Formats: sequence, structure tokens, C-alpha cells
Amino acid sequence: MRVVFLTHNYPRSPADISGSFLHTLAAALVRRGTDVTVVAPSDQGAGGREVRDGVVVERVRYARPSRETLAYRGTMASAIRRPGGLLALRQLHRALRRAARTELDAGARLVHAHWWVPGGLAVPVGVPFVLTCHGTDVALLRRSAIARAIARPVFRRARVVTAVSSELARTIGWATGRVVEASRVQAMPVDTAAFGAGPGGGGAVVVGRLSPQKRVDLAIAAVARLRELGHVVRLTIVGDGPARADLERAARERGGDQVMFAGAVPPSAIPGCLQAADIMLFPAGGEGFGLAAAEAFMCGVPVVACLDGGGLLDVVPSAGAGRLAAPTPDALAAAALELLRDPSARALALEAGSEWRRRLDPATAAEACERWYREALDE
Repeated sequence: MRVVFLTHNYPRSPADISGSFLHTLAAALVRRGTDVTVVAPSDQGAGGREVRDGVVVERVRYARPSRETLAYRGTMASAIRRPGGLLALRQLHRALRRAARTELDAGARLVHAHWWVPGGLAVPVGVPFVLTCHGTDVALLRRSAIARAIARPVFRRARVVTAVSSELARTIGWATGRVVEASRVQAMPVDTAAFGAGPGGGGAVVVGRLSPQKRVDLAIAAVARLRELGHVVRLTIVGDGPARADLERAARERGGDQVMFAGAVPPSAIPGCLQAADIMLFPAGGEGFGLAAAEAFMCGVPVVACLDGGGLLDVVPSAGAGRLAAPTPDALAAAALELLRDPSARALALEAGSEWRRRLDPATAAEACERWYREALDE
């Protein structure tokens, strides 16, 4: 079977974290005998065709290089509000659709669209397709009636609709009327073999894009509160993004000597960052899934998340390997201290991690996709 992945986010190099889980999935499908061609946008003029791990990647040009900035940066929603942004988005939509049609004419049987916008919108009319929602696209449905009106025909046309968490599945049902069954909730895969128990000793860790939605400022405030209570816990922040300058300022004001910014690291370095930690703080609100929390469990690292964490609640329990807290510094600090004092927390985290290791295995996710593809093709 030949499948087209249609997406605005796919890693530009082996070290790129943008959509890296999609390459893990595509490579797993290839190993199982499914031919995968990825259609994704060019990035500031860097387009063309390449093959990596058996996956064909076609990066399509859609504007002059200075305007090709909609993808890979997590800023598409804000970009389209700038002058020329809507024009660039329209051009991106057309370029993705043309490229997908070319692949279908060359023998591909169906499209797997990742994110309903722009990927789902760009699927050529009359083509069977599977639609997977990852989080940011569903957040748009929550806050915009216009987006919901635009999205409903896309969800109706899709032969199969899937989501990476049960929270997203519920929101899709509310926003579009399309029910996403439990059998179609599947987290995206990771290279699970890279994650294992580590020595710890490094204090707390945050892993993620530094954006307002991740609420990393709460983690900084929580370790500051712990210090006020007489418990000095070092915090390492792994990731980069538009909120970094504000977060660095907050760290200096609240005691920067115990907060270290590691910046963005390649996917291969994430296991080491987790294995050095004693606990993960994951204060984000409305997460699509929360992959880093599952990765932390695979490394035996307990996790504190927030009660409004969205898809994180699929991953982090309220007891044992994790804690769920109100999104306040005091509540996060109390939950962290409870886990740090629990001698069984790391063993319970490893136990939870063994289940996530099975569920996030690339072969497991690829097998689920193959079932969806057969269903979409009525096979």
C-alpha cells in the first residue's frame, strides 16, 4: 500500500524536533511494508525531495523564501494575522493539495492528513483519507466558532478520524459532531528503546516548547516556593521558544542560581536529560497529549501535572507515579515535595513506563494506522 502523509510539520533533519514523531511513525510503516511519501512545506526556500530511512519526503514551495515561515515554528496561528500571512496560508494550502494530487496520480491510494488545518483542508476532494488531530488544531476548535464551521466539512469527508488523546477525542465530538471511538485514540510513537532508568540526582526538569501554553513560569515559581520552604531543588528547562526571554527574567527575579536553561536539544539527547532528573514538572494547560511525561515514566521519573492539563490526564495519575495539582506555584510545590519524599515513586514511575513503552512502540502505532487505512479503503 502506498500512503501520502500530508502535514505542515515534519523534521527537516535528524536533529530537528519539529514533528519528529511523524518520522518515527512513517519509518515504522515503511519497515512493515507500507510505502510512505510525506508532503510537507518548504522552509524559507529549502524544498525538494529526499529519502530518509526509506521515507520519501517532498517539501513543496509555496511562497518566496522570506514568506515561507508558516510551518515548523509553532507560530502558524499568529503568522496568519500578519500582513501577507493569509495569502501565504492560501498558497500553502494550494501547494500541499497539488503535491498530494501528484502523488495520488502516481499510485498512492489514500492520504493520512496530520492536523485538520492545513493538512486536512488540503486533501483533494473525493480522495479517501484518514485524519489525525494532534492538539494545536483542536485548541483552535475550542476557541473559534469560525474554525469550527470551517472544520466540520473536513471531519465529515474523512473516512477515519483519530486523535492522540481521549481529551482531544471528546473535544472533536463537541466541536464537529464527529465521534472518535476509543479504538481510534492512539498516541504518536517514540523510539522507546532509547528510554531507560537513569541515576537521577539532578533535581526537577521541564521539557517542552517555551510558549505561554506550557506555563513554565509556574515551574520556576514552584521551585522558588520550595526554596522558601527550605527545600532547594534545581530546575533544568529543556527547550526553546518565544517565551524564553520572559522566563529567563522570571528565573533571575525568583532565584536564577537554581534554574538552568538547556535550550533546544536534538531528540537523541532527551533520554539523557530525563535520566538525570529526580522529578518532572509539567504545568502546561490543555495539552494535546503530553509525550514528555510518558517518556519520563519510561526513565523512572515521577511527574507532576496540572488538573487542567488536557491530554496529560491520559498519562499522569493522581497518585503513585504522578500527582495532579492545581495550576498554582504552591500546589505544584506541594505535589513535587510529596513525590520527592515518596521512596516508591521512582519504582512506580518505571512500572507506568513499561505500559507506555508498549503503547508508544513504533510498531504498535504503525499497526493501528494500517487498520485505519484498511477501514478507509473498505478492505
